[in-house]
Amino acid sequence: MKKNFVKGIMLSGILSMMVSCSDTKTESAAIDKEQVKKEIQAREDEFAAVYNSGQLKNIGYYADDAISYFQNREPLVGREAIVEFLKGDVTANPNKITFKTNEVYPSRDGALVLEIGHFNVMDSTNTTLNSGNYMVLFEKRDGKYVCIRDMSASDRPME
Repeated sequence: MKKNFVKGIMLSGILSMMVSCSDTKTESAAIDKEQVKKEIQAREDEFAAVYNSGQLKNIGYYADDAISYFQNREPLVGREAIVEFLKGDVTANPNKITFKTNEVYPSRDGALVLEIGHFNVMDSTNTTLNSGNYMVLFEKRDGKYVCIRDMSASDRPME
């Protein structure tokens, strides 16, 4: 009787582990990483188009509570502070920016996505003025990914 009880406990443990492992695989398989990458690249393209237009009125890229870590300055806290900084940047120079999503790391449920990408800043003659890498943490809110944290680093030597 004691042996059957111990066998029952062991069998229950093994079955529990098998079920929990299969649930994890099913949950992970539900997230299409390539589709997420396309969505994130579309957000980057949309941001670049708004920035390059010089009209930063409706910039839905950042969440209200976003924090942006630009180089050589204190973090910008909140969408309003970030947009004000970007408006000053657009006014100071007519350069164009592009973004390329290299990798995405979605959470199991797809609610969060870490993006690693590359940026390029060009002047009106398409001469590269600056380039580098960036990381963005997106959160899905109301069915759309918004930036909640971002930071970038130039790959150019300091002047």
